[in-house]
Amino acid sequence: MMREQNVEYPSNGEHGTGFFVRPDGDQSVPGVVVIQEWWGLNEHMKDIARRFAAAGFAAIAPDLYHGVIVMEPNEAQKEAMALDRPRALKEISGAVEFLREQAYVSPKKIGVVGFCMGGGLALHATAHNANVGAVAAFYGGGAPAAEAFAGNQAAILNIIGEKDTWVATNIQKLDADFSQYSFPHEVALYDGAEHAFFNDTRPEVHDPKASADAWQRTLNWFHKYLPA
Repeated sequence: MMREQNVEYPSNGEHGTGFFVRPDGDQSVPGVVVIQEWWGLNEHMKDIARRFAAAGFAAIAPDLYHGVIVMEPNEAQKEAMALDRPRALKEISGAVEFLREQAYVSPKKIGVVGFCMGGGLALHATAHNANVGAVAAFYGGGAPAAEAFAGNQAAILNIIGEKDTWVATNIQKLDADFSQYSFPHEVALYDGAEHAFFNDTRPEVHDPKASADAWQRTLNWFHKYLPA
């Protein structure tokens, strides 16, 4: 059983909104922030949050488009380009704090997972928030340079598809540059997988085998680096 609701939370003097779901009961659970693709906070993102709850996490997916959901790539590109990134990062930080304030969320280091645009935002959020303990970034475009992570202590997992060549090249270089730092980091590269291979609402790119492995790898990463 799960509990789910739409929530509003403080965000740097303003407020953010999101979809929140957690296991039923009052047992202690780790927390994870789920960051949307460029389509918005659609049913696919809510389903991922529910999957985390079913796996024993409290999950919140911030609504970075404030109610807008798009279906066409051109519309998605326009929304992504128009997104106020500093504001979005503040709302992601607010979501991290929302989880930390829940009495049943333990540890108080929070996980962050993001997809496509959200993968890049997840990496930016991790670089600048000491309360993030681990991140799993799925094909995260627009990631910051390695130097942004100089003070980072979070464990960073990047998940990419082999055929997503631009993102794969940049993420592999980023991970190589991480070698100068002491935090845990890893790249999972899936042979033959396209960009957005985890999105099971897009049959033209979805890779069920790679998705199943990436999901389990993500859960293992958070269980390892968000210890109770």
